[in-house]
Amino acid sequence: MTFHAHDVTWTAQGRPVVDGITVDITPGGLTGLLGPNGSGKSTFLRLLAGLLRPHGGAVLLDGHDLNRLPRREVARRMAVVAQEVSTDVELTVLDVVLLGRIPHRGRLAASAGAGDLSHARRALRRCGLAALERRRWSTLSGGERQRVNIARALAQEPTELLLDEPTNHLDIAHQLALLDLLATTPVTVVTALHDLNLAAQYCDHLLLLHEGRLIAAGPPGQVLTEDTVERVYHVRAEIIASATGRPSLRFLSTSVRTGPL
Repeated sequence: MTFHAHDVTWTAQGRPVVDGITVDITPGGLTGLLGPNGSGKSTFLRLLAGLLRPHGGAVLLDGHDLNRLPRREVARRMAVVAQEVSTDVELTVLDVVLLGRIPHRGRLAASAGAGDLSHARRALRRCGLAALERRRWSTLSGGERQRVNIARALAQEPTELLLDEPTNHLDIAHQLALLDLLATTPVTVVTALHDLNLAAQYCDHLLLLHEGRLIAAGPPGQVLTEDTVERVYHVRAEIIASATGRPSLRFLSTSVRTGPL
């Protein structure tokens, strides 16, 4: 399975938000999408997912333009976990996870079958949520909702899984558990992350964006250099190789005045 962005551009009010990005996504690996706030990460993910149509260039799945493929076919192979999820629904946790099975049913209105329930409950167990399947979605904490939404995506059995900052709302133990899960899931995963050390520890490949452009792409040790971190994030960092050979960052100071937060 190949996943490729070719000269992808998307503009808003005449300003390029994503500016001519060309990149191959590593099949079967965990790719981290990095960049400061406003760098274009969320927009680029939405373009990869087909939720936005490029104003220039194309996203290709196995050599085919994503936006010309049947939506049902795309829904069967691609799952998306967004940053914000509505809480204004009166469904149980199991019902929410079963939404991931809809693309696989013969008819969209068909009820969930035994196979759907089996996939949904397996996904809940993988996310440590089996005990919550009867809870109402609206009663969950932000972190619990995030994990349920990830379980919904896993129940979909995707070949490509796209996540927009999935560690938001999660405590450190659940952040590590989630990234362990993503790193061992045998699908192509692209996830936007803010924590550079977690990205360096878990990702096979990194894409670093700045002002809508792709600044660097490659393994963590190649992308996360002291020069690149200072140039993109305006932060001085000391980078050393950990025991596993992956980079570990210690932040020293901002290199420019960023103004009051």
